[in-house]
This record gives sequence, structure tokens and C-alpha cells, in this order.
Amino acid sequence: MSEQGGAESGTGGMSGTDGTNSGRTGHLDPATEAFVVHRNLLFTVAYEMLGSAADAEDVLQESWLRWAGVDLASVRDRRAYLVRIVTRQALDRLRTLGRRRESYVGPWLPEPLLTTPDVAEDVELADSVSMAMLLVMETLTPTERAVFLLREVFELEYDDIAEAVGKSLAAVRQTAHRARAHVAARRSRGLVSQADGRAALRAFQRAIDSGDLQGLVDILAPDVVYLGDGGGARRATLHPVVGSDKVARLLTTGLVAFHTGVTAEPVQVNGWPGFLLRREGGIDGVVAIRTEDGLITGLYSVRNPAKLSRVERETALSRL
Repeated sequence: MSEQGGAESGTGGMSGTDGTNSGRTGHLDPATEAFVVHRNLLFTVAYEMLGSAADAEDVLQESWLRWAGVDLASVRDRRAYLVRIVTRQALDRLRTLGRRRESYVGPWLPEPLLTTPDVAEDVELADSVSMAMLLVMETLTPTERAVFLLREVFELEYDDIAEAVGKSLAAVRQTAHRARAHVAARRSRGLVSQADGRAALRAFQRAIDSGDLQGLVDILAPDVVYLGDGGGARRATLHPVVGSDKVARLLTTGLVAFHTGVTAEPVQVNGWPGFLLRREGGIDGVVAIRTEDGLITGLYSVRNPAKLSRVERETALSRL
């Protein structure tokens, strides 16, 4: 027990509170070294499965305890093996979280992350961790979500995925096909680019600052969706607001008045441009945006204090 406890604290300490790896692993035992080397990947897998950084960290701790007891001589591919352990733990937790979310007050949004610049540069990773895609993931069953992510984002072989989810190879292939079709029917089809996102963010801020209702309508897609997550602890819209006119009026009246004294700092939220909102020096919330063909199609506002613990610093994510 003492060896496991010491190694567990070591993996947390050397990886740092921001999820980055220290790179100094020469003095570690092989099991700890493998875990530290792949920690950013493992956190990313857990976070994409759960939409919660806090739960992802718990999954990593549980996974470490299981990994510490593995005979490394029997492990062919340490990366794949670690991903399998994390996936199993995440699946167990996801089923519990699903029951909790049924009683959530208002719309549920994923826990936002401030991400490092390299996440935006990896198009597939940025898309997979975006608020919009994580919400699409919520419409899959837990097994479908695991199979889709492990195959399409993390590029595991089907036999490794079958081990991770406890299904036959044939069942996993069928699940992958079904999940791909489900996601394709719900994901954006327009042109999505980081440059368009930054331009839309600047135009959005100008329109909000000036109270220019028409200017705001002009940068919102006709079917734009606004979602607010206060978790019952902070003021937020209790239902989705749909349509450029309705969203523009909401932003230029209620939100502008409510956020008097709030400053908006441009940041990268889940791989895409967004705002970090501060009031009197403290964090008031995070706004992520989604753009297609130069127009804002989604606005995601998170004010639930329980979901803002990871926005004081950047979080490193990885598919490798």
C-alpha cells in the first residue's frame, strides 16, 4: 500500500496541477514513468468521456492504482493498455454521472478548460474537445461514446477497443459504425476555422460593448443556439435560446445589464476562441463560441462555480 500511495502522489506532483508532464522521468520506476509520459493523453481520454475535469482527475487516480499492480512484462503496448484502464474507469463513472444529470438545474454544459495553443493547432483534437462536440457525445450511449472516441480521435485498433469496453470485435465494429452515423447527423457541416472564430469573437465583443443590436444579429447564424449553465448556483437561462433575433436581444439587454462591471478576456476555451469573464478580480464565468462559415452558431455560457476550477490556468491535452 505504501508503494502505491507514494507512486500515486508522485504522478500527480510530477505532472503538475495543469496536467503537463515534467519530462524528467529517468529516476522513476517503469510503471510510474509510463503513466507520467502518457498522462496528458489519459486525462484527455477521461475528460472527453466525461465532460468533467474533476471527474477525469478522479478516474486517473483510480486508473493509477490498477496500473501499479499490472505485470509490465505481460503488456505489449503500454499506451493502449493504459487507455483501456482509463476507459473502463470512465465508463463506470459515466453511468453514475448520467443519473446525476437527470436532476441538473437548467442546461448541462461540459466543464470548460482553458487550453494551450497547440490544442488549437491540432484540428481533430480541437474539434473533439469543443463544447459543441462534447454535447454531441452526450447523445451517445456510454459504450458508443467510448468506441467512437477511441477509434476516431485516439486511433486505437479495434481489438484494443474491444478489450476496453468488454465487447466482441464484431460488436465493436457495429457500434463504431452506428456511432459515426449518429455523430455525422448531428455535427456541423459548415466551414469551421480558428481564424473565423477569432474574427467572430472580435465582432461579437464590439457589438456587445456598443449595444449594437443589428451588428450582433449580423454575426449570428439564423439558427444560433445560446445555452447557459448556472447549475442552480448562479443566474443563467434555464432553457436554450434559439434564433439570431432572440439571442441578440438576450445579449444586448439582460446580459449586458447583468454583467455591468464584468471584463471579458479573450482566451482559448476547449480549443476554440472564447471569453473568460471576471468580476471584481474573481472569475464570473466562461463563454465559448462555435462558428461556421464566419457566423456564430453556438454560444455556451458556464457560470456554475463548481465548473470553473480549471480556468485559472491552461490545461494540456493530447491525442498521442
